[in-house]
Parts: sequence; C-alpha cells; structure tokens
Amino acid sequence: MLRSMYSGISGMKNFQTKLDVIGNNISNVNTYGFKKGRVVFKDLVSQSIAGANGPANGRGGVNPKQVGLGSQIAAIDTIQTEGSTQTTGRTLDLAVSGDGFFQVTDGVNTYYTRAGNFYMDDEGSIVNSDGLYLVGEGANITVPTTATSLSIGAGGVISFIDGGQLDATQVVQLAKFPNSGGVIKVGENLYQQSDNSGDPVTSVPGDQDAGMGRIVAGALEMSNVDLSEEFTEMIVAQRGFQANTRIITTSDEILQELMSMKR
Repeated sequence: MLRSMYSGISGMKNFQTKLDVIGNNISNVNTYGFKKGRVVFKDLVSQSIAGANGPANGRGGVNPKQVGLGSQIAAIDTIQTEGSTQTTGRTLDLAVSGDGFFQVTDGVNTYYTRAGNFYMDDEGSIVNSDGLYLVGEGANITVPTTATSLSIGAGGVISFIDGGQLDATQVVQLAKFPNSGGVIKVGENLYQQSDNSGDPVTSVPGDQDAGMGRIVAGALEMSNVDLSEEFTEMIVAQRGFQANTRIITTSDEILQELMSMKR
C-alpha cells in the first residue's frame, strides 16, 4: 500500500483533534477564568532510503534520502495568559491581576481556579458556585452573618464591621506553580496539581517576593479565548483536513490504476 495513504490518515486524525480543541475554546468564550488550549503537531518517524555520506575520493558529501510517514500530536497546551477584566461591582466577585490561583477546598482536596465568582453560604463561609470553600491564610474564610460593610482589598484582606468593631484578620491566599501550564483541568473551572506542575507556592496577594498578583474586587477575569484567532485556526484546520482527504483519494486512484493494468 502507498505510504501517502497512511500519512493522510494520520493528518486527518490530528486535525480532527485540533478541531475538537478549537470547539472547546469557542464553547468557553464566556467562561470566567477559562484558559484556552492549543494543539502542536510534530512529524512521525522518517524512513531512510539512503544514508548520508561525507566527502571522500574526490567527491563531495551526499545528504540522506528520507520519506516521512506522517504527523502526530506533540502537545496540547493550556495557554495561561491573563484574560481581560470585567467590572461587575459585586463585592464577592474577585479577579487576580497577575500570577496566581485562588484555592478552594472540599475539606479533603485542594483545587485551583482563576474564576473568582464567590458567594456566602448560610453559615457565613465564602464558597464558589459548587460550594467549595475559599482558602485563606490559616483556615477557610468565614464572615459572621451579622457583619456589615464587607470589602476585600488588593492585598486580599477581608474587612468587615461586626458588633461595631472592625475585623481585618482574614486574608485570601493565592497559589502559584513553577509550571502553571502543567496543572490538570478537572472541569468546573478547576485545576489540580500534576507531577509536572511542581508544588504550589502559597502567599498573600501582592507578595512580590513570591511573584503573586493582586486582587481586583468587584471584577471577574474573562476567558482568554480570542474568537478571531479561533475562527482563523478553524479555517486552517478545516483546509488541512480536506488536503489530507485529497491525499487519500489520490492514493486510491493510483491503486485503481494499478489494479486496472491486469485485465
């Protein structure tokens, strides 16, 4: 069988995966804190027809002769660039300006997120939309239900008045990874640590020594998906897929010609 047919098949599979990633990006264009994906290709092993020869016996060197056998996926990256900030005016809507993730927990596992739409439950705990507790320095953050004038500063300090007294003892804690691209998406706007992300470094917002970003209260980070870029990549992937189907149909026509030689 023709090698070109199998090269075309590998290309079709890869462009199909690229379209899957593009489709997921577009579907999350309005998802707070979402980070887009990117597919990177690389070539498969090449078959050597002839090796390389160095200069010898009065002749110059000769380059190798190789035929590639298709392509494969090198990586599916998570692009951790910062999305634009949308002002909401809501006290418990938080965005991180710079590096760092919010930490949320179910009491057993700790998850990481850039989506800062938080809420207060009936016990005064600050939670995300799935009920996971926002992590602060020392413990989960809890605001008395009788508190008033709640505000959150750029350094993560939560201030409120309770019983006529100002309380500013609780601070939101952020986490940062040596390789933020290595964290694992687990759905629901959450990430988990992986073997290649490194151990998280935790500190308060604005800690320059730890490289932490600052908190913008009353705002949310938008998805970093650029629709114009995604539509362009979609066209490229579609044409790449079509080109690979042409390789297969052309190879099939050649095989038909070979079969018709014996009549």
